[in-house]
Amino acid sequence: MNPFSYARPSSVEEAIGQFRPDSRYIAGGTNLLDLMKENVTRPSQLIDITQLPLADIEETADGGLRIGALVSNADLAWHPLVEARYPLLSQAILAGASPQLRNMATTGGNLLQRTRCYYFYDSTTPCNKREPGTGCSARDGLNRIHAILGHSDACIAVHPSDMCVAMAALEAVVHVQGQRGERRIPMADFHRLPGHTPEQDNTLVDGELITAVELPPQDFSAHSSYLKLRDRASYAFALVSVAAALEMDGDSIRSARIAMGGVAHKPWRKAEAEAALVGRTADEAAFTTAADILLEGASGFEHNAFKIELGRRAIVRALTDAARGAAQ
Repeated sequence: MNPFSYARPSSVEEAIGQFRPDSRYIAGGTNLLDLMKENVTRPSQLIDITQLPLADIEETADGGLRIGALVSNADLAWHPLVEARYPLLSQAILAGASPQLRNMATTGGNLLQRTRCYYFYDSTTPCNKREPGTGCSARDGLNRIHAILGHSDACIAVHPSDMCVAMAALEAVVHVQGQRGERRIPMADFHRLPGHTPEQDNTLVDGELITAVELPPQDFSAHSSYLKLRDRASYAFALVSVAAALEMDGDSIRSARIAMGGVAHKPWRKAEAEAALVGRTADEAAFTTAADILLEGASGFEHNAFKIELGRRAIVRALTDAARGAAQ
């Protein structure tokens, strides 16, 4: 590991004031320390934010929830208000990582989790995401876990978080603070597709600190499901995952949300797929239509083309389970 300095501020303002271009904020460290050990990231300064007052879960005035950036994944998944109002989020978090990791990982850190592309972690291979302009080894290499949607010539990596897929479906809003003040970023705009700059995972600017995530009030608690398909039953990243949430009126769908993980550089949503379900009877025909729309334009590579059909079936199954109120 390369040498670095260490700071431990006691306020958000102090943390932001200490940031310089090659600094990194650190809390649980469950991803950042791995990246440093693998020589993928070489910060000159770590700013430990664990003393900041960002570890609370509070109800908002409109009936939503505000989740502090330092709330652990375990505390978030098992919080009574999350289990009651947003079971989709609880299911997604518990589908990810191990209990030990969930005890350390934080909400803010999970949002910033980087891809698990093999080539990104292997500093001996070209990777545009790690070193812009060097090429993408995954395009012609082992690409079984890689993207089938939204990829570019520069990068076919996928976003690894389960939590973020659920938050995308729940239309969370990310609160950040930086040297230019505070702003709110809708979840749909937080992560980005690779384009020609795959080294940029999100739309944060240098020094901005995630302070909280807000979940708006919703009525999906009775009909939601998170389905994660992976190579083994525990502690594996998703080949394909689906967060499905329905608001039902008898057998008819009043509103719908679908987000996919493991298929693109960010959680994948398409408003047209959700709109196609509104007013339809909750059956396989309607769910297949939504799946076809959501996967429109999907294209695979040598080893991952199977994910297109896998994704289609996963969407139908997750929506079926959501309609039945039978979460995974």
